[in-house]
Amino acid sequence: MKAPNEVVTRALLRSVTVPGLDRPAALITLDNGFDHTKPNTFGPAGLTSLDEAITAALAADPAFIAVTGKPYIFCVGADIVGLPQLADRAQALEIGRLGHRVFARLKDSTVPTFAFVNGAAMGGGLELALHCHYRTLSGGAAALALPEVSLGLVPGWGGTQLLPNLIGIPAATQVIIQNPLMQNKMLKPKQAAELGIADVLLEPADFLERSLEWAAGVVRGQVTVTRPEVDKDMWAGVLYFARETLNQRLHGAVPAAYKALDLLETAKDGDFAAGTAAEDEALANLVFSEELRSGLYAFDLVQRRAKRPAGAPDKGLARPVTKVGIVGAGLMASQLALLFARRLQVPVVMSDLDQARVDKGIGYVHTQIEKAVTKGRMDKGTAAKLYGLVSGTVDKGAFADADFVIEAVFEDLGVKKQVWAELEKIVSPEAVLATNTSSLSITEMAAELEHPERVVGFHFFNPVAVLPLLEIVRGERTDDATLATAFAVGKQLKKSSVLVKDAPAFVVNRLLTRFLGTVFAAVDAGTPLDVANSALDPLGLPMRPLALLQLVGPAVAYHVGGTLHEAFPDRFGVSENLKRIADSGQPIVVDDQVNDEVAKLLVVGDQPLTAEQVRQNALDALAQEIRLMLDEGVVAEAQDIDLCMILGAGWPFHLGGVTPYLDRTGTSERVTGRRFLPLGAASLPA
Repeated sequence: MKAPNEVVTRALLRSVTVPGLDRPAALITLDNGFDHTKPNTFGPAGLTSLDEAITAALAADPAFIAVTGKPYIFCVGADIVGLPQLADRAQALEIGRLGHRVFARLKDSTVPTFAFVNGAAMGGGLELALHCHYRTLSGGAAALALPEVSLGLVPGWGGTQLLPNLIGIPAATQVIIQNPLMQNKMLKPKQAAELGIADVLLEPADFLERSLEWAAGVVRGQVTVTRPEVDKDMWAGVLYFARETLNQRLHGAVPAAYKALDLLETAKDGDFAAGTAAEDEALANLVFSEELRSGLYAFDLVQRRAKRPAGAPDKGLARPVTKVGIVGAGLMASQLALLFARRLQVPVVMSDLDQARVDKGIGYVHTQIEKAVTKGRMDKGTAAKLYGLVSGTVDKGAFADADFVIEAVFEDLGVKKQVWAELEKIVSPEAVLATNTSSLSITEMAAELEHPERVVGFHFFNPVAVLPLLEIVRGERTDDATLATAFAVGKQLKKSSVLVKDAPAFVVNRLLTRFLGTVFAAVDAGTPLDVANSALDPLGLPMRPLALLQLVGPAVAYHVGGTLHEAFPDRFGVSENLKRIADSGQPIVVDDQVNDEVAKLLVVGDQPLTAEQVRQNALDALAQEIRLMLDEGVVAEAQDIDLCMILGAGWPFHLGGVTPYLDRTGTSERVTGRRFLPLGAASLPA
């Protein structure tokens, strides 16, 4: 059986002679015939191929059976592209049961079975490895995870039953629920080994040879694998705490996360057949949920659209960058200096008004490097190289031979124009001048320069090392060579770049400001802070509005709001209460609770709104603003809006970003007269 559009992963069997064993071993290699850029996945045909390979392997009476993957890839799980094409629940159940039946053959085998995890292993790929009696892991494996909950699914091929009984319920809850909800956090090989997912961590250079050697030692009895006993007394307590945490964070918004908790509870008694049957039922139900369709849509944006930015010019136009200059040495500038040095491996020089500020910026970079070495995330050789690449000065003449200069100074148009006027006399005419402005006009910033065509917006999100979005802003006179260079640098920095028109606050800040402005307008009208703060809970956003405001900074939010008020006074108000909070310097929330001292500062009206009214007003405002942005051509399509909100603001996969949720709730059509996406693009077909 082959699903429509399934790229079949073949299970290729060969007999391998291993020194010290009297019989050959059976080695099954998973390979879909493509390189590492198209990872192995399992659809019906791939599972059937593995089933046949196991049958043939057992028939040869091998010393052991091992499963490995093609170079750099073990297997990244089920072929999720085929999930929306399933006709009905019965077909979904069939896929789940097929995977369980095939994988269980490795678990139940009387012949020792091994997983040689040579590369990325996610979802069903990691579950396949868990079914084997033993696991070796390459230190070069890119990532390991059970990411299903982030998509609106659950691990459906044994993961919820096997993992907690291997590494314990606290660690299993982290891998299955917590990590997927934290921007789909992946495990590094060392972390996976420390958790007990792998029995031994081996160097990548000769991984297969050492794995065969290690497996032979196990079979001969010369290598003993010991695993800690799983503590089942704490099982119920851990799951209770996890459920309470989900309630506080998601408020029931992600059904898959709660279903995963139910399945982990089932795993305690060790009835594997009952547990896997429950997985089948859960999977069949979730496959036809709106959350899964939104999750698959979001996954496609992050995995495909982010790698092929809409509107980006021919990459052949990009100029080489051999030195980077950074104007400023504050926190943002210092983060940028470290990022550019690590990723581009070229000299990076920071400048500021006085030596004390420069020294502070360099000190920050050195401290971060030292922390990375201490935590084992960087070797001393790399650290020494980075120390040498990053330097500081008060003399902007050091930028004379820089190919790419980015400013991260105070968010004031006059200040930024002055910076570029000074630098234009120093740098070459071809040097790219990039600005990290969060809301100001690129076109105005470059208007008085002799070469405005080489100015481009390069808007990062804080923290720079964590958030993957980079808004690349094209001014009215930015040329293709500058833009191509910006995209090339963004790719080297391992950021997901989105082309944005030069419009006030671009994408993420414009939408968040409109969103927060609506919530704060409700506060100004008399809505209690705690009511306004909890109004959006049903969406399951990564943080509540006031926590987001605190993260952004009330002063920054007030400044950006003022910029947008000047551009669009009918939609963006200016809240004097927000200014009072900014001037006070006090935190708005403490331990996710509204700060009563801040509440006393507010001057409010006598027309409070209900939580439902606040929520609907916020959603209506988002729908209106997105439609206007698309009409203005701020980005190419609604998909770019969603990509920006997922990668730059952490909006969850289960919402699909923003527009699928607005479509799903009918908000889009009610406010703008039409949907943002075609029916079925991120939702169930009609």
